[in-house]
Amino acid sequence: MRYHPRIGFTYMPSTKLRVQGVNGGYLVRTNATGFRSDREFKAERTPGAFRALLFGDSQTAGDGMANAQRYSDLLEKAVPGLEIYNYGVSGTGTDQQYLVYQDFGTVDHDLVVLGLFVENIRRLVPRVLRSRDITGEEALRGKPYYELGPDGLSLKNVPVPKQAWTEETLPKDLLPYVYTYGNEYSVFRDPTQGHASLLRRLVPAGPLRDAAKAVLSRIREYQPIPEYNSRTTPEWLLLRELLTAWIRGSKAPMLLVLLPHETALEDEGSPRRSDPGQYQSRFRELAEETGCHVYDPLPELREMNKEVRSGFTVHGHLSTQGHETIAKLLQPVFQKLTAGRVASSATGAA
Repeated sequence: MRYHPRIGFTYMPSTKLRVQGVNGGYLVRTNATGFRSDREFKAERTPGAFRALLFGDSQTAGDGMANAQRYSDLLEKAVPGLEIYNYGVSGTGTDQQYLVYQDFGTVDHDLVVLGLFVENIRRLVPRVLRSRDITGEEALRGKPYYELGPDGLSLKNVPVPKQAWTEETLPKDLLPYVYTYGNEYSVFRDPTQGHASLLRRLVPAGPLRDAAKAVLSRIREYQPIPEYNSRTTPEWLLLRELLTAWIRGSKAPMLLVLLPHETALEDEGSPRRSDPGQYQSRFRELAEETGCHVYDPLPELREMNKEVRSGFTVHGHLSTQGHETIAKLLQPVFQKLTAGRVASSATGAA
């Protein structure tokens, strides 16, 4: 990754490297713009193509996958005339993705697509992200963020500070604003420790912690992302305002693809099975208010057999099977959106 004064970071441009991981790792290629792609992003149109600009976090950028294995690349191959520029950046929130659109989404296009991993609502309030420095040591870095006030959205912490902190050097006033993935047990957190979970501190990793989580889940209705539970939670108000500004400011129609939390795919009766009804309601309301397109694959995913659902993610990220499944589900959606418009794209018609 490299520093970016507005977004916080993007990928190193014109890079080819192998990232270590399961199955021998995976190959990453970036273009001169600094995004994962085997081709350059051209400002001018590709004759006869319908161009969609895709934004998102690591689910869309393709952590754990080579470029060609991602749902964006698979979908492009499946739909004739479709061209997708993938601007996904690992570790980003919707606020940073909006900034990516502002700074890089100036190329000619017919559609804007946001691969919105529903957990991203939790990345709006944090002001500090965990990363690793060049030596592999964990580092804490600042990020841009928006605040919602009487006059609307205001962008803060830009330019993003270049310095990195450690756990010991991080200013105490930033402790509550450190982002940590998987904080569904935040009700059991120690507010004086910010990102440090009481459960993690008191119960060692292993079967005992897993059993404790199962017990806690049964004690209360399991909802990994309670920020969607009401129309008036601060997090939803901020996300709704951000998405509304993006949708209404977009020069092309906008499609939101809701990528579900992994717990929503677990079996009925599982203590970790989440209820997605709240976030589904919020995005239906947003679509009605703004006129944007929203595609929610969860109902179709839940109809699939257990083996398919259990292999949909690996360590919280879309697996190879997950990317293939999302691409297949999106194929008819994009065929409908592009119907009769591929040829007109060659002349610049929206």
